[in-house]
Amino acid sequence: MSKDVIIVGSGIGGLCCGALLARYGYSVTVCESHTIAGGAAHGFERGGYTFDSGPSLYSGMSYRGSTNPLRHVLDAVGEGNSITWASYDTWGVRIPEGDFDTTVGNDQFAEVLHTLRGETAVQDWRRLQTAMVPLGKAATALPPAALRLDLGALQTAAPYAWELLKNAPALSQSSQPFSTVLDRTVGDPFIRHWMNMLCFLLSGLPAEGTSTAEMAFMFAEWYRPGVTLDYPMGGSAALVEALVRGLKKYGGTLRLGAHVKQILVENGRAMGVALRSGEVLRAGTVIANASIWDTLKLVPEGALPKAFVAERQATPPCPSFLHLHLGIDGAGLPPDLACHYITVEDWERGIDAPQNLIVMSIPTVLDPALAPPGKHTIHVYTPATEPYDLWQGLERRSEEYAALKATRAEPLWRALERIIPDVRQRVEVELVGTPLTHERFLRCHRGSYGPAISVQEGLFPGPKTPLEGLLCVGGSTFPGIGLPAVAACGLITANTLATVSQHRAMLRDALG
Repeated sequence: MSKDVIIVGSGIGGLCCGALLARYGYSVTVCESHTIAGGAAHGFERGGYTFDSGPSLYSGMSYRGSTNPLRHVLDAVGEGNSITWASYDTWGVRIPEGDFDTTVGNDQFAEVLHTLRGETAVQDWRRLQTAMVPLGKAATALPPAALRLDLGALQTAAPYAWELLKNAPALSQSSQPFSTVLDRTVGDPFIRHWMNMLCFLLSGLPAEGTSTAEMAFMFAEWYRPGVTLDYPMGGSAALVEALVRGLKKYGGTLRLGAHVKQILVENGRAMGVALRSGEVLRAGTVIANASIWDTLKLVPEGALPKAFVAERQATPPCPSFLHLHLGIDGAGLPPDLACHYITVEDWERGIDAPQNLIVMSIPTVLDPALAPPGKHTIHVYTPATEPYDLWQGLERRSEEYAALKATRAEPLWRALERIIPDVRQRVEVELVGTPLTHERFLRCHRGSYGPAISVQEGLFPGPKTPLEGLLCVGGSTFPGIGLPAVAACGLITANTLATVSQHRAMLRDALG
């Protein structure tokens, strides 16, 4: 089998997969259409300010032995200690019940509940925590790094067999909707709203569509004594740079501005890619780190079974994002600003209602170097709730587009004014990103966050396709969207192409 691999796209899933495959001895070339690596997680600069384009909330990244598969990848390619992480535990909340700060950890949220809802709510919360303990042990019993999609999995998973056996009763619940856990433990409406919000931030779906395993993983990571959240010094770009270093350390290549026009198919097998420039790159395996809808567009008509194409094209997409990136003067601002805030306008509208949930990040609270002295970098966004249809067909340079940006950004401004009342007078750099921005720079179908596959409809599909030599990786594949999920998919896909002995050696380096 050819050891040449081409990966289409440098999102986190593609970089994780590429760096690991390079470690496994493959000749890896990552082709990225954009001039910046990282996909939705890339960083960029404007006017002396450094911005995160997307994710800004990390946990389990600052220490070896965590349950986060993204940390496992970094350790596997020797970059686990190359990033400096700022640790913190507090985030600000602005919701219908009031304004308060809360922390990750074991007990503080119970204090918040006692103040907002009384002792009955605290008892509900304790019941939920108790129910989540065995579910959390089950969710972390088998590290994603040990998984592969062939019979070799029997050998790489064998060291964890006893843990899996001990947690078998809880494992049987892992594929059920998290709402089933809430239904048997929680009656308090505020706790149910809160859990719905956390589900949505993790999966892009409320509790009815989010798997128990995903929430159990989050509980095991967040609601335990002494836990902290992490932020990479240098922003999300520092994380991307570490993965790129891991790729290049083992001989892999990253090509920026290399737009893949088509996946080449010969004799029923993917054999490489054709770039928009006309250049042809040959390989024994092609791995698409594009969304499933965009991947299908790259494959010649007839190369995939019609039933497969129809099924995958019908995958429901999450809505898109609206972003407000700001560089502001920080003079006189309170010294106790949190790195993150969330606002919810109205629980009854539904957590997935457009512009109801707004997330804010002020990373310069932790890393002042992301802005000029005395300034702050701010990122405000609606997480996968912005309808693409509002923007479809608009000319990006038109007055209509500019007016719609101003109108749709207004709720983001109002949310931020709850934290910094005079923020509009402080602005030095202002950027509004829309679904068309997502579609343009991330090459993402309808600017979507990824597939909206409810756990009630089954699991995300795996990386394999009916076309020999073509695999998929990233948010359209198991275990789904979000940084830990795409890192896990990168691990699983790379492991499947490695020998069992190579895989075992990687596990020793990644997990100790």
